[in-house]
Amino acid sequence: MLIKSRVLLIGAASALALAACGPKDASKAAPAPAANTPAASAAAPAGVAATVNGTVISTATVDMMVKERTAQGQPDTPELRKAIIDNLTMQTLVANEGIKKGLDKSEDVTRQLELIKQSMTANAFIQDWMKANPVTDAMVKAEYDKMVTSAGGTEYKARHILVKEEADAKSIIAKLKKDAKAFAGLAKDKSMDPGSKVNGGDLGWFNPASMVPEFGAAVAKLEKGKFTEEPVKSQFGYHVIMLEDSRPIAPPPLEQVKEQIKQQQQRTNMKTYLDKLKADAKIDIKIKTDSSTPVMSGNAPAAPPVETAPATPAAAEPAAATPAASK
Repeated sequence: MLIKSRVLLIGAASALALAACGPKDASKAAPAPAANTPAASAAAPAGVAATVNGTVISTATVDMMVKERTAQGQPDTPELRKAIIDNLTMQTLVANEGIKKGLDKSEDVTRQLELIKQSMTANAFIQDWMKANPVTDAMVKAEYDKMVTSAGGTEYKARHILVKEEADAKSIIAKLKKDAKAFAGLAKDKSMDPGSKVNGGDLGWFNPASMVPEFGAAVAKLEKGKFTEEPVKSQFGYHVIMLEDSRPIAPPPLEQVKEQIKQQQQRTNMKTYLDKLKADAKIDIKIKTDSSTPVMSGNAPAAPPVETAPATPAAAEPAAATPAASK
């Protein structure tokens, strides 16, 4: 397991002194001043923010930590800088005590430092690769066009009644043939779908591609105001569906989703590269593991997760029993 705390929080006293300012991710760890010798102090960067028994805390280290905090949304204030310096000061004091005892040479510490170094180097490579392989506007436009095309041309507004047995669905259809206006009442009474039954079976607007195939195909064949005269079977049970309206799908403007598409494309490109890197590597796992537990051959970082928006308006999220598209 990779270390979850970063170098700047490995001192317990430091963490207690300023937990709020502690970084959270080892993969972005910043190395703390590691020695208390005059030689180490002399080798420190020119800008000095503080010294602790001769050990230099550089302004570059402080600036790096300020940059990290501002990236997380904190404002760059004198109070923030003071808190960071206080944290580094306490950490340096505690770390130097550990160095006096030789703890920096212990097996656990050296192993953790090696993992941190490996993780930082891997993430630096990821950032360098992404910079060298940017997603262009032309690539974004091509992906947008593909999304618009695959979204289909029509979305629908419909109601449904979901029951367990085919006979029950046929009984409901028989009642609807006598009075189609009874659909909402029957849905509230009979439907097994907790998400829509309270609204008389109303599913709102949706793309048929977002539903299980049987449901989507049945909706696409219906005429406005009509209901299915035969039960529609799916993995959830038997559906009786009424189409209320349909309209052409209007995708959002490219500018509205450009950044999401770009980030998603970065993730896809990065994953493709990492998959090839792994496929080309000679990996020999020596230890036995539980067969139910996936084995990772390494801890190569992925591109930052991005929440992407669909190229078309999404249907209301269905409840557990609704005919959502199967994964």
